[in-house]
Amino acid sequence: MASAALRAELDCSICLSTYTDPVMLRCGHNFCRVCIDRVLDTQDQSGVYSCPECREEFQERPVLMRCLALCNIMENLLSTQPTQTQTGICCTYCVDSLVPAVKSCLLCEASLCDKHLKVHSKSPEHVLCDPSTDLEKRKCPVHKELLRYYCNYDGICICVSCSLAGIHRGHRVEMLDVASENMKKKLRNVLQKLTTNRKETEEKLQSLEERRRKDQEKASGETERVTAMFTAFRRQMDDLEKKVLSELSKQEKEESLFFSALIQKLETKKDKLSTKMRHIEELCNMTDPLTVLQDPEKGDPEEGGGDKDTGGHDRQLPHVVDDRDMTVITNTLHTLCDIVRGIRSGFCLADPAKILLDSNTANKNVNISHDLRTANWQTPYYPYPERPESFQCSQVISSSKFTSGRHYWDVEGSRSAYSSSGSWRAGMCYPSIDRKGSQSLIGDNNKSWSFISHNNQYSLRHGNKEIQLPQQISTNRLRICLDYEAGQLSFYELCDPIRHLHTFMATFTEPLHAAVFIGEGSIKILEGGRNLKKPS
Repeated sequence: MASAALRAELDCSICLSTYTDPVMLRCGHNFCRVCIDRVLDTQDQSGVYSCPECREEFQERPVLMRCLALCNIMENLLSTQPTQTQTGICCTYCVDSLVPAVKSCLLCEASLCDKHLKVHSKSPEHVLCDPSTDLEKRKCPVHKELLRYYCNYDGICICVSCSLAGIHRGHRVEMLDVASENMKKKLRNVLQKLTTNRKETEEKLQSLEERRRKDQEKASGETERVTAMFTAFRRQMDDLEKKVLSELSKQEKEESLFFSALIQKLETKKDKLSTKMRHIEELCNMTDPLTVLQDPEKGDPEEGGGDKDTGGHDRQLPHVVDDRDMTVITNTLHTLCDIVRGIRSGFCLADPAKILLDSNTANKNVNISHDLRTANWQTPYYPYPERPESFQCSQVISSSKFTSGRHYWDVEGSRSAYSSSGSWRAGMCYPSIDRKGSQSLIGDNNKSWSFISHNNQYSLRHGNKEIQLPQQISTNRLRICLDYEAGQLSFYELCDPIRHLHTFMATFTEPLHAAVFIGEGSIKILEGGRNLKKPS
């Protein structure tokens, strides 16, 4: 082992700790690389560099040279005392130097190094254990004997005297080794259960993290969508403001020119009337009757002309805001209100549920695709068997039904290849809807609600109420949203940003099925309804 003087030589004079990556200056003094770098950094400002030990100055910042000999000494020093560093227990019999102990004797109450362990007694009374400083814990506090047994009744370690004549007499006891193995078996079972529980916890954690990631992505997407919607709304409002102000300015100029011309005309007429009045006054003051009677401008003043010249005093400014602009603003505000209402209600998306068409309800003119998500109009008839649930019109409903919660589903209608226009409907209906007759078409009765696309004209219908959509529909993609408990069925145009068309309010009394009607072309379900539930 190194002496105290040698250890002092291995300490850095700056940090006063053992060298770490020692380096040397030109003057021969050693320091930790980090320590001397900090000192030199502080000397950079003055431009004068010196050794912290001998104060020798250098014209330039000195180059640090790694001290290989000192590094080797440090490595050898550390490698000679790993056990002492780990246990901190030294041999009891090595009084001249500190030698790490490898075993402790419970009978002798002493710690032994390798050298003294070889000459130590091998008799059974001398029980060896790992190096320990508290050997009293391994002896009975009453009889001062070694703990050799384990009492299963009281759950403690005992000595021989305790098992024979003490309070543990008659209890079931085991040797420490046997009791230790039994305890290890129990601990292994516990460990196995804990491992299983930890695995399940990790899986749940991963699932929650994945769900949180998806929710964050969804929230980010919703944020971008709402931001785009508000940006578009502000742009529409700015454009509408400019349009209104421009129209007002234009009308103001037109009205100003109109009234200026009218005022000028009336001023001219006023001057003529004043001149005529003066002439008549002169005639009235004349005494010669012949002059009065022969005057060419004699006669009554014009009557009624003044009323014609004052036309325009009751002119009113026409409306400068188009009804279509007001419709766009109203629909945009309605969509924003829906978003805010959805956020406040605290609903979250669950796993998507597929919406599949029920071929048993399809009319003969409707061909259902193999994935049950596309309905095509065709002729001649498709050979479906006659069933009571089949529709007489070219219509089909979904096999899935909705009795609670919030759902949505998207559809896309396409035109026929032989026609420039198409006719299709999409909506929802009760299962009790008529299958034949004039009341069987979705939207034409009180048991269904539908969006109608017919010859580039668009409307919504329920029972005897039909709502024409004045605005131009830019896409054939439609979203239908259902809030069963709130009694709301909303229709949206799937454009960018999404645009609200109308919301029906009703008290639903039956399950609801998705329904489509095909006059020409086809209808495809783009995405199955996602069930929106309150978080538990």
